[in-house]
Amino acid sequence: MKSLMQQALGADWEKLPPALQAHYRFGTNTDSGHMDIHYPGYLQPLLSALRLLGALVNRRGSRVDTVVEKEVVGERQYWRRTVTYPDGRVIRFDSFWVAAGAGEVIEFVNPVLGLQMAPYVRGERLHYRGVRYVARIGPLLLPIPEWLMLGHATIVEEAVDDTRFAMDFRLTHPLLGEVFRYAGEFETASRGS
Repeated sequence: MKSLMQQALGADWEKLPPALQAHYRFGTNTDSGHMDIHYPGYLQPLLSALRLLGALVNRRGSRVDTVVEKEVVGERQYWRRTVTYPDGRVIRFDSFWVAAGAGEVIEFVNPVLGLQMAPYVRGERLHYRGVRYVARIGPLLLPIPEWLMLGHATIVEEAVDDTRFAMDFRLTHPLLGEVFRYAGEFETASRGS
């Protein structure tokens, strides 16, 4: 069976190096590594409020231990992120992904709020371009302008070697500039499918 990413990328899936294919393959797997998490201090109250809705991580840090467990159930791929800080504090950031058609995916941080993204391959790197934020009300997907939220999302992922990859996620607001970033390096291990 094809993963959501295989479906979205089509023939370009074959251009991805082995580490990125392992990260997105169909089934159940775990990414283990570390992340740097940065955002301006003045956004702390907003990020703390968004955290109550299940969005993002509301604590900064460097080389923070991170484990991402991914599992497919029906038409959804569930992502369960566990971020463990040196002082022992743990933050969970869970989401689920669904196909959005036309080579796009939506990552929902709760049953209502999501980010629609268009993945594409350039060279051996996987890029995501944020398309829009959405609010799901029953069967309807209502668009939310990027400027009304935290801005435009971009992600770049590239293989470090055959088993490890690096990722860089950024949110850039048209008026405030870069308002959130997390980046890190991970290794994927399959847990079967």
